[in-house]
Amino acid sequence: MKSGEIRAKYLEFFEKKGHTVIPSSALVPENDPTTLFTGSGMQPLIPYLLGQKHPSGKRLTNSQKCFRAEDIEEVGDNRHTTFFEMLGNWSLGDYFKAEQLLWFFEFLTSVVGLDPNRLYVTVFSGDSANNIPKDEESIGIWKQLFAQKGIEAKDVELGSEQRGYDLGMQGGRIFAYDVKKNWWSRAGAPENMPAGEPGGPDSEVFYDFGTPHNETFGKYCHPNCDCGRFLEIGNSVFMEYQKQDDGSFAKLAQRNVDFGGGLERIVAASNDNSDIFTIDTLSAVIKKIEELSGASYEGNQTAFRVIADHIRGAVFMIGDGVLPSNTDRGYFVRRLLRRAVRYADVLNMKQGKFAELALPVIESYADHYSELHEYEALIKETIQKEESRFRETLANGLREFEKLSQEDISARDAFNLYQSYGFPLEVTVDLSKEKGIEVDEKGFAEEFKKHQEISRAGAEKKFKGGLADTKEETVRLHTAHHLLLAALRQVLGIHVHQRGSNITSERLRIDFSHPQKMATEELKQVEDLVNQKIAENLDMIRKEMPKEEAMKLGAEMEFGVKYGDMVSVYMAQDQQGNVFSKEFCGGPHAEGTGELGHFKILKEEAVSAGIRRIRAVLE
Repeated sequence: MKSGEIRAKYLEFFEKKGHTVIPSSALVPENDPTTLFTGSGMQPLIPYLLGQKHPSGKRLTNSQKCFRAEDIEEVGDNRHTTFFEMLGNWSLGDYFKAEQLLWFFEFLTSVVGLDPNRLYVTVFSGDSANNIPKDEESIGIWKQLFAQKGIEAKDVELGSEQRGYDLGMQGGRIFAYDVKKNWWSRAGAPENMPAGEPGGPDSEVFYDFGTPHNETFGKYCHPNCDCGRFLEIGNSVFMEYQKQDDGSFAKLAQRNVDFGGGLERIVAASNDNSDIFTIDTLSAVIKKIEELSGASYEGNQTAFRVIADHIRGAVFMIGDGVLPSNTDRGYFVRRLLRRAVRYADVLNMKQGKFAELALPVIESYADHYSELHEYEALIKETIQKEESRFRETLANGLREFEKLSQEDISARDAFNLYQSYGFPLEVTVDLSKEKGIEVDEKGFAEEFKKHQEISRAGAEKKFKGGLADTKEETVRLHTAHHLLLAALRQVLGIHVHQRGSNITSERLRIDFSHPQKMATEELKQVEDLVNQKIAENLDMIRKEMPKEEAMKLGAEMEFGVKYGDMVSVYMAQDQQGNVFSKEFCGGPHAEGTGELGHFKILKEEAVSAGIRRIRAVLE
C-alpha cells in the first residue's frame, strides 16, 4: 500500500469512530518557545490534554508532520528518518484503554491487512518509586484481542532492555518493560519530568519482519532489540498522570489517550519490507538520485538514505518558512542540505542538479500538503543557493584542512573545521584517510557534546518564560504582539503578514513580510499606534467560529499553519464594537490592552529577502 492510501484510510477509520479530523500543525511550533520543532502529534494539543476544551470536541485525529533533529546522525540505516508523519488519535477525557487498543488492532489487521501473528506488543511494568502500578488492564485487553484471532498471547516480564537481551522472547507476545521503554512524556522518564508535565504508561505495537537476529546487539532478540527484526509501528499513551511540585504524581482531572503511529513504518510493514526507504514517498527520491548520479541504490544505501531523508526534511521546513541560517531552526535546514550535498558528491552527482531532488518530494506529498506546490519556486531556489554557498565553504575549509593535515587531526582542530568552516566530520575523515592520517573522532564527539550542552543551556535561557508557562509578562507581550501586527499592516500596508514569532517573558519578536527597511518615521508611527490602542483599553475577545467565517472577517492566519473547520479568533475591540486587531489564535491573552504598559520597539532588521524582524518590549 502507498503512503497516501494508508493516511486516508486511517483518517477515515477514526472519523467513523466519532473523531474530528484536524489539520497538521506546522513544523514550527505555534506559541511554544520551549522547542524548535514539532516532534510529535500531541505537542500542539498539550493545553487540551490538561483540560482546556478543544473547539473540535473530545475525539480528534490527524496526520502530523514531524521533525526530530536528534535523529540526524542516526540516518543511514534502514529505519531512521528525521522528517516523518505521525498518525494520531486522541481522547480528551472520553474513551480509554479498551477502545483504543481494540481500534488500533482492528485498523492494523482489518484495514491495513497485517498478519496478527507478526504483531507483538509491550506494556508498562510499573514504577514502585513513584507508586505507579503495572498496567495489568492492557495486558488483559491484549490477551483477548489476540485470542479473537486464535493466538494465545503469553505475557512476559522483562523490565529492562538489558534483561531482554539476556532472556529473549521466552515464547511471549506481550512484554512488560520499565519506565525507560513504556512510559511516555515529553521529558522522558518520570524523574526527568518538570512539575506540571503530563505523562503516563504506554503500550507499543511492533511488527516482526522475521529477519535473522544480529548478536552484536545482544545474545537474544526481543521487541526492543535494535537488530532490525522488530519495528515499532504505533504507541498508545494513556496520559492520566501529572507531576506535582513535590515530585510526586497525581491523577489528571481527565484521562486521555494520546496515540502516535509512524505512517512510514506502517507502510513498510504493509509491504513486509524492513527498509523504510523502499516505500513510495522515499523511493521516488531514490529513483531521482539514481537518475542524476548514475549510481545504484544497492551497494550505496547509506549515501542514498541520507540524501533522500535530508532533502525531504529540508523541503518541508522551507515550505513552513524555515530558511537556512547559522542559528536556531535555520541551522538544521542548513545542516541537512550540506550533509546531503556531501553525500551527493560521494555518488558523483552532477553539480547544479541537486535542487531537482525537491521535485519528487513535492509531487509525492502535494495532494495532502498543498503548501509545497505553493512554495515550490522558493524551495528550489533556496536549495540551489545553499548548495552554492556550501561549495564556497568547502573550498575555504579545504585550504584550512591543508594547513592542518601535516599530522593527525586533533579533536579541537576537527571541531574547528566543523564549527568555523562548516566542514562535516565525515569530510574531514575521508580526506584524512586519503592522506594516511588519523582523526580523533572520539574527542570530536566529546567536543560536539560540550557544544550541544552549551547551546541547550543558552536556548533554555533564551526561551525562559515562553508561552508554554503562561507567565503574566509573557501573556501581556503576546497581547502586544497582536497589536503590533495590526499596526504594521495599518502603517505599511496589507501586504504585511506574520512570518514567524517568538515571545518570552522579557520581549517579543515578530518576523513579517515587507520588502524594505522601515523608515524611522514608520517605526514611530507603529509604536505610537500600539500605545494609542493600549491607552484605549481595548477588550481582548475570543470567539470560536467556522474557518470560512473567520477568513471572511479578514482574521490574520499564522504562516504555515493548517486550521480545522472550527477556529479560535482573538479580537482587540473597543466599547463601540470597532475592531483593531483580529487573528486566528488559541491564546492566552490579557483581558484588556490597558494592562500592557508602555510599548517600545528595540530593533528592526532584515531576516532574509522580503522578511523583516522587530524586537520590542513593554515598559
